[in-house]
Amino acid sequence: MKLLDVVALLEDLPQLGLYRGQVGTIVEVYEPKVFEVEFSDTSGRAYAIETLQENQLILLHHYPLESAKVTANLG
Repeated sequence: MKLLDVVALLEDLPQLGLYRGQVGTIVEVYEPKVFEVEFSDTSGRAYAIETLQENQLILLHHYPLESAKVTANLG
């Protein structure tokens, strides 16, 4: 994961008002597996900015991945 990657939360964090599946953008990388993530609504208005661990997030992809193409061609 790197700066400006789009990620989704993998767990509920009710104390922060955040829940599994909410989508955010990495806006700062503090350590190799520690990120500041900004959660915004569809208008672009941020409603939460939190420091999260890599294991709390999943990287989202909006395009085909090279390995997925290879797998699809083998089938």
